[in-house]
Amino acid sequence: MRSDLYSTFNDLKSQLIIPSLKARRLTPELMDDPNVDPEELRKALRFIRRINRWLGYTKATMSYIERFSVRWKPGELIHFVDFATGSADVPLAILEWADQKGWNVRVTGIDFHERTAQEAIRSSSDPRLTIVCADALNPPFAPDSFDYALTSLFLHHLPTNEATQVLANMARVARRGIIAGDLLRNWRAYAGIKLLSSLANPIVRHDAPASVAAGFVREEVLAMRKAAGVEFARYRAHIAHRFVLAGEK
Repeated sequence: MRSDLYSTFNDLKSQLIIPSLKARRLTPELMDDPNVDPEELRKALRFIRRINRWLGYTKATMSYIERFSVRWKPGELIHFVDFATGSADVPLAILEWADQKGWNVRVTGIDFHERTAQEAIRSSSDPRLTIVCADALNPPFAPDSFDYALTSLFLHHLPTNEATQVLANMARVARRGIIAGDLLRNWRAYAGIKLLSSLANPIVRHDAPASVAAGFVREEVLAMRKAAGVEFARYRAHIAHRFVLAGEK
């Protein structure tokens, strides 16, 4: 009995070893591998959807859309583009909200990972949702093609200069505004996600803490905002160690 308790204690202790988080630590994430096992990817995307819901990430994005909507005209078409859409949980939440509010909405989701894009296509047959396999660093859209550009939990996958470029691209293709949300980097977030993901599949166990280590602190986000020319987007910290840059031009 005593040895079992000792083993359990050591397992928990090993899970809570926290690396230095003074600077961003970019580690290739398993779900970004083009040859990732489809079933394991499906499980990882399911975990992300749950986390987005449980920790209020999707709800935070929707709160900004709700604020923006007070300036929309009844009956006008509002078109969103979601950069790195994953399994399209944010676009689907937008369409559900639009149905409740009576707004005429379309959403285009883009993802560079072909298998992830296929999962997004599998997630809904709603004709208002279009999924495109495309690179957020070089999106195939003309300036002002959309009303709003969104991204959630994507920027931390990228080196800082590329994350900055994505923010600039979002502002270029969106004529009204942007909403960009991602992770704040600190030891509490790292320890929390390490424990929360400890019983998940191998992709999540690796990628979840790696994501926090690759996250940002406030000063880094503000520097990216300035370099990308999106200073109209206000910085706000949210619960569960997340930030959002959101605003209208």
